[in-house]
Amino acid sequence: MLSPTPALTLHPEEPAEIIDGDPARGLLILCEHASNHVPADLDRLGVPEREFSRHIAYDIGAAAVTRRLAGLLGVPAVLTHFSRLIIDPNRGKRDPTLVMRLSDGAIVPGNARIDAAGIAERIRRFYAPFDRAVDEAVARAEHVGAPPMILTMHSFTPFWRTVARPWQVGVLYDGDARMAQPIIEALKADPAGLCVGDNQPYGGGLPGDTIDRHATARGLPNALIEIRQDLIGGPEGQAEWAQRFAGLLRPMLRGN
Repeated sequence: MLSPTPALTLHPEEPAEIIDGDPARGLLILCEHASNHVPADLDRLGVPEREFSRHIAYDIGAAAVTRRLAGLLGVPAVLTHFSRLIIDPNRGKRDPTLVMRLSDGAIVPGNARIDAAGIAERIRRFYAPFDRAVDEAVARAEHVGAPPMILTMHSFTPFWRTVARPWQVGVLYDGDARMAQPIIEALKADPAGLCVGDNQPYGGGLPGDTIDRHATARGLPNALIEIRQDLIGGPEGQAEWAQRFAGLLRPMLRGN
């Protein structure tokens, strides 16, 4: 039986999707690559429609897992409602990959000649509202005396180029492993015999990324989760992984 997801309403052009939850539980879930949506005035950035079903446009399955996990735990979540091809909120503002001109072999014509003013407008319209929504969610938790752990949900491709990736899930972190290490240990103890990446398939810690801006800067425990996309491409896998993370995170929450 699939677990329920929290009800929400979202204006078609809102840059952030906000899921209500109890801030006193001490956990905030983020999903920076939740959507492949591009507003009509940007004309799909000149990218063929078929490319928007690929990982270059969003993290496949991550939004559904995030919504379901937030509902299971009764905690707040903030998700993007724009494609990472417009601008990547999981990058620092000075990162050269903030606005991608070429992504995994796909040319992005709408970004090819973007200048500093164009990037500043993308920041104003998309990146900054997402950041504000996260800041406000953290402030609500701090206001009730529960500075939150921050968990960000992502997904990764089963292959990179032609090389198969063996991990089913990865946990990324920088110098602060207070949250990440217990998650890694719990995943490794899972009866399913998971292959768990410890700072794999990517290294943890990217200057200016979401964790850096919102967790590290405040000294908040944090972890970035990567789940392999073939495992969460459909509702059954999404429910399974949401239940798995709910089970291991629940003992870490306040009020248990």
